[in-house]
Amino acid sequence: MTRLLISMTESASAQALPTASELQSWLQSLGEQAFQLAVRILFALVLLFVGTRLIKFLLRRFKHSKLHDRMDPGLATFTESASKIALYILLILILLGVLGLETTSFLALFTSGGVAVALAFQGAVSNLAGGVMILLFHPFRVGDYIETTELAGTVKEINVLYTVVVTADNKRITVPNGTLTNTAITDYSAETMRRVDILFSAAYDSDLDMVKDTILQVALAHEKVLRDPAPAARLKAQSASSLDFQLRAWCAPDDYWDVFFDINEGVKRAFDEKGIVIPFPQMDVHVQS
Repeated sequence: MTRLLISMTESASAQALPTASELQSWLQSLGEQAFQLAVRILFALVLLFVGTRLIKFLLRRFKHSKLHDRMDPGLATFTESASKIALYILLILILLGVLGLETTSFLALFTSGGVAVALAFQGAVSNLAGGVMILLFHPFRVGDYIETTELAGTVKEINVLYTVVVTADNKRITVPNGTLTNTAITDYSAETMRRVDILFSAAYDSDLDMVKDTILQVALAHEKVLRDPAPAARLKAQSASSLDFQLRAWCAPDDYWDVFFDINEGVKRAFDEKGIVIPFPQMDVHVQS
């Protein structure tokens, strides 16, 4: 019985310990796998280097192509940003395949986690949708002067998630696209003409026709005031201490402030030359003894 137990123990020990040939085969297999992994990593690094250079080259060629020049500036910027993201995602998937990782499993994991990612980045998804809406419906374009309830300025860039606006005093404001698509926007550059409304006051004893003619002469003398539609000056209101005249003149959107300031200064000089009094609030006090 004892001999039987010893024989069984020696047999089990012989089966548990690998033989020299098995150990050599295992080491050889491990070396081959390590060599294959090293080759894959080296190839992936080369592919990463070449891929990033190729993506930059393609984006640079697109930026200097005739198609880019013919596209709307906002759409061109949006297309460039979206293409860059898509190309880098494609490069990452190719690198995963080269390294031997299952891209289908990665895509399945990415899809299953899409809901959680979308919930975590609700603002980014909203801004992305807002950028698409801006490019599809064009509430404004690059170069337009816009105004919202919170800001006013010239649109410089329309990116995937944000729009860059530069104010009149040269402040750069980055606005989320989702915010712009959910607020009222005034686009001062959308039309080819813009009306300048200026209010002038004259004393009650002034000649109405002379005041209106004086204002119109100054407006018509300005080279940036359009002749069609023609400017008009009319009595708007009889205020407590003055007669208020309204001038309405049309000009190009870019000439608005030049026309506004020049006419204001010109009418003041013309009133002084013709003796038209610009009244100021006053009170007559009668003292009885």
